[in-house]
Amino acid sequence: MSPTAIPQIRLAAEHDATFHCMGCTFRLLVGGADATAAAATVRAQLEDFDARLSRFRPDSELSRLNADPRSVVPASPLLRATVRAALWAAQQTGGLVDPTLVGALERAGYARSLMGATAEPVAAALHSAPSRRPARPRPQAPWRAVAIDDDAGAIVRPPGLRLDSGGVGKGLAADLAAQWLARDGRRHRFAVDAAGDLRLGGTRTAARPYTIEIAHPWEPQPIAALCLRGGAIATSGIGSRLWRTTGPAPARFAHHLLDPSSGEPAWTGIVAATALAPSALEAEVRAKAALLSGPLGARRWLAAYGGLLVLDDGATEWVGAATALRAA
Repeated sequence: MSPTAIPQIRLAAEHDATFHCMGCTFRLLVGGADATAAAATVRAQLEDFDARLSRFRPDSELSRLNADPRSVVPASPLLRATVRAALWAAQQTGGLVDPTLVGALERAGYARSLMGATAEPVAAALHSAPSRRPARPRPQAPWRAVAIDDDAGAIVRPPGLRLDSGGVGKGLAADLAAQWLARDGRRHRFAVDAAGDLRLGGTRTAARPYTIEIAHPWEPQPIAALCLRGGAIATSGIGSRLWRTTGPAPARFAHHLLDPSSGEPAWTGIVAATALAPSALEAEVRAKAALLSGPLGARRWLAAYGGLLVLDDGATEWVGAATALRAA
């Protein structure tokens, strides 16, 4: 399940590009002068982000950081910004969104990119899933041992503590792309869709908003559509990366959203959570925290800007300002 940007009013100069990046499908909608060239530049930036920060590429800077035996490791401004965003997410959520779960993700079956893999049916996974409960942070909070030394251009962390950008990477990438596009006042209208983490902007987007459809986790028809004049929207859901486990035990289902306290996939009673926010990074973090918190705790993460919850039984719940943004 993810939001999809649909231009309500196409501009004559709007360029529409779809491509694979970060193990997902990305889309750029760029209006204004030189839209095609601007979209090509942003695509190259996003692909560079992926090459340098993917944990699935052994030669990426993130992988080299995770393999480095030193406690103080030189890091580029981009890697430091990504780790800073991951630590911010952990701090804001009290460790619920935890960037130090690489080993647990690998044990769950997410050791390589799932790009191109067919997702398992959500309904079947829910039927065989364990009892629902909210996820909880790890009491030891290993992410607190990570620090960024900008003066030295380095990241400090205990050797062997590996970091993952997955909890914030797409949102941060969308925001960085939007910042570049916004520097040029000729960008009349743009949407950066980082596989469901959307950042919208441009000088004419307020007057000519985008319609964002919210897909249903297992039904062909979207749940609803929102009319957005800027800002960001992101969805976190178990259906986008859902697989069967292998091994001698009976096959189970697993997904990429883990309960930090157990290191196992989180089955909380929520299938997907969509969050609105000023930035894609914040929307992504709020959506993940809402899903991991379960039905009783999710609303507080969506209350500030609005959002949508889809529960295990398919019921939907609108939260806050999102209701007023629903398109006719």
